[in-house]
Order: sequence, then C-alpha cells, then structure tokens
Amino acid sequence: MGVKAGPPEVQRLPQRAFPAWPCTMPPHSPRSREAGMLQVLKTLAMLWLGTVTLTYLLWQVPRLSTWGQLHPEEGPSRSQGRDSSLTWEPLEGETMQQQPDSCQLVLVESIPQDLRFAAGSPSAQPLAQAWLQLLDTARESIHMASFYWSLTGPDIGVNDSSSQLKLQDLLDRNVSLAVATSHPTLARNSTDLQVLATRGAQVRHVPMGKLTRGVLHSKFWVVDGRHVYMGSANMDWRSLTQVKELGAIIYNCSRLARDLEKTFQTYWVLGAPKAVLPRHWPRNFSSHINRFQPLKARFAGVPTTAYFSASPPVLCPRGRTWDLSALLAVMAEARRFIYVSVMEYFPTTRFSRPARYWPVLDNALRAAAFSRGVQVRLLVSCGLNTDPSMFPYLRSLQALSNPKAGVSVDVKVFIVPVGNHSNIPFSRVNHSKFMVTEKAAYIGTSNWSEDYFSSTSGVGLVVSQRNSSTQPGVATVQEQLRRLFERDWSSRYAVGLDGQAQGQDCVWQG
Repeated sequence: MGVKAGPPEVQRLPQRAFPAWPCTMPPHSPRSREAGMLQVLKTLAMLWLGTVTLTYLLWQVPRLSTWGQLHPEEGPSRSQGRDSSLTWEPLEGETMQQQPDSCQLVLVESIPQDLRFAAGSPSAQPLAQAWLQLLDTARESIHMASFYWSLTGPDIGVNDSSSQLKLQDLLDRNVSLAVATSHPTLARNSTDLQVLATRGAQVRHVPMGKLTRGVLHSKFWVVDGRHVYMGSANMDWRSLTQVKELGAIIYNCSRLARDLEKTFQTYWVLGAPKAVLPRHWPRNFSSHINRFQPLKARFAGVPTTAYFSASPPVLCPRGRTWDLSALLAVMAEARRFIYVSVMEYFPTTRFSRPARYWPVLDNALRAAAFSRGVQVRLLVSCGLNTDPSMFPYLRSLQALSNPKAGVSVDVKVFIVPVGNHSNIPFSRVNHSKFMVTEKAAYIGTSNWSEDYFSSTSGVGLVVSQRNSSTQPGVATVQEQLRRLFERDWSSRYAVGLDGQAQGQDCVWQG
C-alpha cells in the first residue's frame, strides 16, 4: 500500500471583511463604557450557562440510548469496507424450531498413532468417535467452517474414503451440508469439496486474503442449530490419526449453537461473489452472548457460564467478544495457575513484513506470574516443521522465573515421535490450542502470534463451571482440562528448555 504524503488539503472558505466602526460614532463616556462592560459580562455569563447546559444534555443522549446495551468494547467493528449491504442468507435445512435446551459439554481429543501415555492417565473422548456420533445426530443441517479439506488424502498420496462416504451418506439422508472454507487453500490438489458439491453440498470459498490479508482458520460445526463442535482439528484425516488435537462438543444447547451460527454467517455472506467487508454488520449478526453477558445455564446439572469469541475485529459484529480480549480476560481473572498448550508461540507477527514486535499475550503471562504470583506453565509443540526462531522467545519468558521471589514460569516443548510415520508430511505435532485456569477453560483455533488475532479468522470458547451440590463428584470442565494438560506436561513427550530433545523428531535439540 502507498503511504499518504499527508492529510488532505483543507478547503479554504472565502474570507469576509469585518465592518469598521462608523467614523461618525462619538467616543464613549466612562459611565457608558462601564455599562457596556456590564452588558458584555452578562452576555458572556448567559453564553457560558447555555454552553454548559447544552454540553450536559448532549452528554446524556448517548448514555440514555445505550442503557441496557452491551459494553462499548463489544461495539461494532470498524473495518475499511463500505456501509453494509450484506443480508443473512437462510440456508437449506436451517431449522428454526424452538426446543428446550439441556446443554452438555464433552471434551474431545485426537491422540496420534503410537503416542502412548501411562496406564490410568486421564483422557477425553476420541475425536473420530465424537465426530461420527455428531454426524449421526444430524437431522436437518450441518454448517462447517474449516481452514481446508483433506479427508480422503489423495492430495498427499493417501487414499482413505471412509470419512468422505460418511458425509455423502448425510446428503443421501437429505441432511443439508454447507461448508465455508478458506481461499486460497493449502490442499490445492484435494477434491473432497468438489465431490461433496456434486452430491448437493453448498460450498463457499471465502477470500480472506483479499478481505483481511489473512486466512479462514476457524474449525467448527453447527448441527441442526442445536449442537456444536469446535476445536483445533482441521477437516484432515491427519487430524484423526497423526496430529494431537483438542476440542469440545456441546450438545442440545440451541442458544450457543445459534450464536455460533452468526459467526458462520459472517463467513458465508463474505464467500458470495463480489462481497466486501461491511463498515457495520447488520443487526441480525449481532451477539447478545459475550464476556460481559455470558450464557448462564446448567450443563448436565452443573452451573455453567459460556460464550464464543472471534477474530479478527472486523469479523466481530456488535456484541461479539474479540478472541484476544477473551484470552486476556481469562488470564486476568486467574489467581492460582495459568496452563497454556499451543502449537506456536511468537510475541511478534508471523506473516506480515516487516515483522513487528507484539508482546500482548507475553506481557499478560509475565504480569500474572510477577504481579499476582500465578503459576504459569507453557507447553509448545515442536516438530520437524517448527520455526526454530521461536525458542529465544520461550527462553526469555522462562528467564522471568524466580522461585525465591515467588515467580513461577515454566516452559516445555511437546514432541510427538515420528517413528515409522515419516512418509506423512506436516504431521506428528501437538496442534492443540487451549488454556486453563482454576476459574475457566479456553479452547481456541488460533496459534499465539499477532496475525491470528488481527487478520486471520478464528473462534474461541470460554467456559466456567462451579461445583454443584446436586452433582457431587462431577469434575468441572476446567478441572477436566487441567488434568489433560498435566498428563501431557508430566509425560515423556514434554521436554524442558534445559533438557535434551530425544531423537530427530524436533528442529530443536536442547
């Protein structure tokens, strides 16, 4: 983009000559001068009083008009587009039936083949099993947002059509399938979506590169307007067999499902021909569920608050919490611990040039550890395709740790052994993106660098549960996620920065 030389020229108004005093006007006497001064003072006093009154009234108007509305931070995005001409597009099979909610949240994960934890270790429901169950649950519609598609795998020399056949079976059952995916795509040779489209699926390729200079990196499903999957897994067979993933499925929770559907709709309308980013999103894209007003419900009898966040800001209609704000809010409320598992951690930009320093999340972790005595643990993935320039930032963060002063910051890298899977490209990594504190769980789709929050689309789920006297012994979501994190942290696959990486499965060797 060209740099403007300066502000636009200000149009000069024609100057008007002020009238001179009439030559015949007699000079003022002292008494008349005093009376004139009093009159001037009275006039100025009246003008001042009027100005104060008008200012007060104008100040009250926006306040009165915003009573009962959302926090200003959740206001309309300010994009570089034009006034909105976008409209919500009801999709075939989109259900509008109102049914009572009985919300339930289930953590799901994918463990790569030949990655084994100690006997008795905690685990979540296998992702492949959970996806199949969710597909079987569908009766009317499935709306999917995904970075790319490579379920059958012929684009990388593999041929497994089982998952594709499952989706084709949905279409044969008259379940409508709508897919929003990024354009351009990493899986250039995959024909998955073309095959589904010939069977009746609706597919839109969202030109995020043109719209935001990013990609559509979200990964979620909305099923029948009642059930939701979201997490780190792409629509890729490697996500089910070769890559470590984590996500959540929420069943029978139409209020959350319909709220996430609004984010899907932002992608869907931008995938239409000649679509542009609106300056203000239409009102029916707005959310009434956010970090200031989360959904409050009982999930399987457990008192729960929950909301979805999104990135970048230009894809956050009014009321939608920005993903970065959600992360920072969860960190700020932590008093005991913050545990983070993420594939990449860069306090910089990753894809824009020249690169910029961006310490927002890094500073938040440091402040939590140093100022509040919160225990910070960061688990970052390392594989053969990891950028080694990440490790100085990890060492810098860990250098803050000072146990004698009550500052606890620990960093480890999680290494998935390649073993006999070396013929499979871009696999054998921990792709999870979650954070847990004693108060809340955050499950996201974004790596931790600026681009994922400023230009690339992503979503996050923030959940907080309280122990219930009516459900004794039932672990909260944040307790379940903490156990999964500690399983990974204490496993032989997690290596400290002062340790030694085993084998040749990671670009970093300690």
